[in-house]
Amino acid sequence: QVQLTESGGGLAQPGGSLRLSCVAPESIFNIYSMGWFRQTPGKEREFVASLTSGGKIDYGDSMKGRCTISGDAAKHTVYLQMNALRLEDTSVYYCDVRVPYLPYAYFGQGSQVTVSS
Repeated sequence: QVQLTESGGGLAQPGGSLRLSCVAPESIFNIYSMGWFRQTPGKEREFVASLTSGGKIDYGDSMKGRCTISGDAAKHTVYLQMNALRLEDTSVYYCDVRVPYLPYAYFGQGSQVTVSS
């Protein structure tokens, strides 16, 4: 079973920062994109950001202007720097990896991000 390895997350105060990391195993080849989405109980899944192997970056509305995605799909790593965190950013953040030869994405185990004063 292919697993992505996530790290980071945790507890932050409103206005604080956190950084998430994700590493995909070498067994996944020809990665097209790596990115992040978040899932909060009772809410729909939200796209946060993605980075393609060609360098194209997209941000979702949920954290646009407050987060920065970086990394290198060719090196199987992606990061999400989150700043100016808000209470509503509390969620489980998942890394996802997409390849052109499969109709589904690989997902990480999820990283809990809690913003609380």
